[in-house]
Amino acid sequence: MDYKSVLAIGLPLGLGIVGFGSAIGLGKAVAAAMEATGRQPEAATKILINMATGCAFIEALTIYALVFVFGLSGKM
Repeated sequence: MDYKSVLAIGLPLGLGIVGFGSAIGLGKAVAAAMEATGRQPEAATKILINMATGCAFIEALTIYALVFVFGLSGKM
């Protein structure tokens, strides 16, 4: 098996795993933020800012993985 067939199998599989992990992370972050807002409605603005920052970092990691996959798929 040469490296092209390994890349052809591994890149979509890895991207799927990254997407699944990102979805789980974003779901937990938003759920925790909604629960915290329900407990302390007066702190909703601070909670929203922290949640948005965390979600941006999670999305950035997913986009980095996508760029990495596109970069490696050019070598096939």
